[in-house]
Amino acid sequence: MKNYRITVNGTAYDVQVEELGEAAAPAAAVPAAAAPAAAKPSAPAGAVGNISVKAPMPGTVVNVVVTVGQAVKAGADLVFIEAMKMETPVKAPKDGTVATIEVSKGEAVDSGKVLVTLN
Repeated sequence: MKNYRITVNGTAYDVQVEELGEAAAPAAAVPAAAAPAAAKPSAPAGAVGNISVKAPMPGTVVNVVVTVGQAVKAGADLVFIEAMKMETPVKAPKDGTVATIEVSKGEAVDSGKVLVTLN
């Protein structure tokens, strides 16, 4: 699968394209906004963390390297965001346990979007 951002009449769409063999029939393109969102792993209801880790800049999530319930140390990589062809790690501000993961790989995020919460 390859991720692409396509802009049509000023509206940006994030799409995933799967390369198929020559014998496969082409599939209709669907804007990412209209596609059902993948379930985001999260902690049980009411267990949102008290430390919000936010995106430092707008970009695309290229990797989520933690899981819910995982213990992390201050400075540990949580998520990688690509902006202007550079991958930037988003790190844990302090020791804690991952309570929720609010984004998924390939998702476009704005600056200030909550990526992960920690307890």
